[in-house]
Amino acid sequence: MKTIATAAITTDVPAQAFFARWADMTTWPEWNTDIEWVRLDGPFRPGATGRMKPKGGPVTRFVVTALVPEREFTDVSLLLGARLTFQHLVTTDAGGSTTVSVRATMTGPFSFFWTAVLGKGIARGLTADLARLEAAARTAGVPA
Repeated sequence: MKTIATAAITTDVPAQAFFARWADMTTWPEWNTDIEWVRLDGPFRPGATGRMKPKGGPVTRFVVTALVPEREFTDVSLLLGARLTFQHLVTTDAGGSTTVSVRATMTGPFSFFWTAVLGKGIARGLTADLARLEAAARTAGVPA
């Protein structure tokens, strides 16, 4: 497994607001500038599958591999000969601050190819995408 990017943000936005944005995948293009659209096949839960269309790329299948409300959301994009994993971890401290960290990793026999093709763009955009996600979560108005 190769880590290709990480990002983190600490905020006063509650964890449930982030999960509300992740669960409403039709809103992803609002905060992730690399995505044209995302469709989830059924409810937002572990094992759920879907498709997404990256800008300039082919439609890609993905699966939600972990979902622990207000703690973790992990999705895996199924690439030819590789798996691109985005692990989102959320913690809330005693003072009410929420930290969201994202780690993108690549595995599989063609991971070297996909890392070369996608890695720099993911690394370049991850921090900005996380900041836009925070803004979207804040304006969604999910109560604390």
